[in-house]
Amino acid sequence: MEFKPQTNISVLIITLNEEVHMQELLSDLDFAEEVIVVDSYSTDRTKEISESFENVRFIENKFENYTSQRNFAISQAKNDWILFIDADERLTPELKREIIDTVHRNEDISAYLFYRKFFFRKKQLHFSGWQTDRIFRLFRKDKAHYTAKRLVHEKLDVDGRIAVFQNKLIHYSYADYESYKRKMIAYGKLKAMEKFRSGFKPTVFHYFGHSAYNFLYQYLVRLGILDGKKGIIICYLNALSVTYRYKELRRLYQGVSKKSV
Repeated sequence: MEFKPQTNISVLIITLNEEVHMQELLSDLDFAEEVIVVDSYSTDRTKEISESFENVRFIENKFENYTSQRNFAISQAKNDWILFIDADERLTPELKREIIDTVHRNEDISAYLFYRKFFFRKKQLHFSGWQTDRIFRLFRKDKAHYTAKRLVHEKLDVDGRIAVFQNKLIHYSYADYESYKRKMIAYGKLKAMEKFRSGFKPTVFHYFGHSAYNFLYQYLVRLGILDGKKGIIICYLNALSVTYRYKELRRLYQGVSKKSV
């Protein structure tokens, strides 16, 4: 389905070695006037695929954290409306139409939250803590920015009214065990740096009990048990991220102690 005329939206995508997703993702963004890929020096075919699309501008920028990378991407956009989409996310035809209609109506809304459907190897994950997940994806450039306090799971500061989209964004979050594990470990280490910068001092519970609590909460309270084997894997890997958070936080504080000796 092709949408014309083009909509005054800048679609922003942050990438690192996402060749498996780029062809399908970029082929579906023909409604946007501008598409910008901000890449962290991929070593696969991400650049080659991206540059094969005439409406795509490919920019390489050193990755420091998710917040700084997103704010850099925003600074490159020329349109008032920003649509962020991750390489492993997809727009349904209904959501695409809702986005286009929303921008054309030009209501007095600064930012829109999207609910997401999570997929585990192309099968929907119904629980495991993701059932109420929602995230900012569409907003006015002059009304929102990502706060520097967050390095991962970025927080968008919005000046003005917020609304929620009816249709959901598709998120192919889990393709295979090793890639999801690497992502969770990376998230954990960035979260540790975020905590370290804020002066957060972990207790014995954080070091030895927080990851177990996280697993039990997601698996039992947030009903990961109803997702079967998929729920066990997701809840375990999410808890593993917490484990690495405190391993990295311990390392950071030990480094400070050594310097002070």
